[in-house]
Amino acid sequence: MIRLVRLSVLAAVATIALKTAAWAVTGSVGLLSDAAESLVNLVAALVALFVVHWSTQPPDEEHAYGHEKAGYLSAGLEGGLILLAAGTIGYGAVDRLIDPQELDSVGIGLAVSAVATVINLVMARALIRTGRAYASITLEADGRHLLTDVWTSVGVAVGIVLVVVTGWERLDPIIALLVAANIVVTGVGLIRRSTSGLMDKALEPDELARVTAVLDRHRCAEVEFHALRTRRSGPRAFVSVHVLVPGSWSVQHGHDVIEGIEADLRAAIPHGLTTIFTHLEPIEDPVSFADRDLDRRDSGPADAAAAPDARRD
Repeated sequence: MIRLVRLSVLAAVATIALKTAAWAVTGSVGLLSDAAESLVNLVAALVALFVVHWSTQPPDEEHAYGHEKAGYLSAGLEGGLILLAAGTIGYGAVDRLIDPQELDSVGIGLAVSAVATVINLVMARALIRTGRAYASITLEADGRHLLTDVWTSVGVAVGIVLVVVTGWERLDPIIALLVAANIVVTGVGLIRRSTSGLMDKALEPDELARVTAVLDRHRCAEVEFHALRTRRSGPRAFVSVHVLVPGSWSVQHGHDVIEGIEADLRAAIPHGLTTIFTHLEPIEDPVSFADRDLDRRDSGPADAAAAPDARRD
């Protein structure tokens, strides 16, 4: 992952140079906006390089649950940078809409921009594919950022061609404004994903369905479950569940049952790491049902009366 992000930094430097040259040749505000977004890409790639290195470090005394959440910070920053790029594009487009200018050397400028677009497309697909394979929101966010750059370049190129064909110079900034609006959607999406991750959002519905399917397979007259909680921290999934068994079981027997449950849970969640916390409780004891909620309440007579219903739930 680190090697891939380093490559994306080099790609960002190359595309900045190419798109700046294309803007200098043509004078197109669309190409200038495209070059500005590539500068944002470089900053984002540098941030991603730092975050990937940090998030892949093993747990330590200060971060006993690992550093994977750093990826959400990176994704949020990526989203913010995308919105900044959209604002830059929109500002330049409005200015050129008010004061349109004739474009020069369109063919050369488009050819240079096309090379930069191909570089970004290859990098974007590689980052998104690797990000999904390693459940890394940092890589996926960086890839989607580059993909917005690709769409920006395509939109700008279409606008320039239409300007040449129609002679309507204001079409160049209009296309730039449409591209900026599309980029805003991507940026907002990344910020929402980042916020959800930092707020300990539960596993995705398909992953949660696999977890509950495993528990259902192990559920029987002597084994019940409650207080199931899940969350994802970058590539790592966390699953916490209480396992209720007969109080007459030996510690060894209960341990053996839980080992089998945990092994099946780990196998049910592919792509990345899975950390499982299980808590063994006697199924006959009403106190076992006092901690189903996140904040445990003191047990009392009401809990004893509710215990049979709680087991059915």
